[in-house]
Amino acid sequence: MDFYARDESYGVISLQSGLTFYVPSGTLFCMEDNRSKILACAIDLFSSRGFDAVGVQEVADAAGLKKPTLYHYFGSKSGLLKTVLDETFVDLFAALEGVEYNRNVVEPLEAIASHYFGFARKRRSFYRMQLAMWFSPAESETFKAVAQVNERQQQILEALFLQAASDHGNMQGRHRAYAATFLGMLNTYIALGLNGYAKLDENLVKKAVHQFMHGIFS
Repeated sequence: MDFYARDESYGVISLQSGLTFYVPSGTLFCMEDNRSKILACAIDLFSSRGFDAVGVQEVADAAGLKKPTLYHYFGSKSGLLKTVLDETFVDLFAALEGVEYNRNVVEPLEAIASHYFGFARKRRSFYRMQLAMWFSPAESETFKAVAQVNERQQQILEALFLQAASDHGNMQGRHRAYAATFLGMLNTYIALGLNGYAKLDENLVKKAVHQFMHGIFS
């Protein structure tokens, strides 16, 4: 049995059958693991064409498996999408939760922005897909799925601003608004970067954080 250890970004694994698998960061991929094969194909197909345009049969065919196998692991197409989001975002969440507040608001915000820009650079199609999902109809499967990971991001940022509020009186009671505003600004810059209008580098990290700080303290 062959195993492939992952490092950062997507690993590309090509099979003799012609299938190519894109495996999320940190995944230990086993070529005989049906769950991993389905998940890898789903990430590739959903990211390149969008969730609604891809059927369960197409994912199963790409993985070389039957639909009942997909349902066994994920329950439904919605369950598969939830797993795609949860397991692709896991590294970003770990990085964000590892950012510590040290009474200097700028430094942790720059670290957060850097994590987001790096994540988006490495998973361009996926990031574009999940951004688009946020603007889906409120009752759609896609919106409900992405709303959960967005709420997790909001909570992580809120916790940081709550800590900062103890040192900066003007932040008191504004942690939720600041978190939403900062995340929205980062996603706007990421969208510009994905569309070729900006470069998601450390210079943009500093520019974005400076812009945000100027806004909240002016």
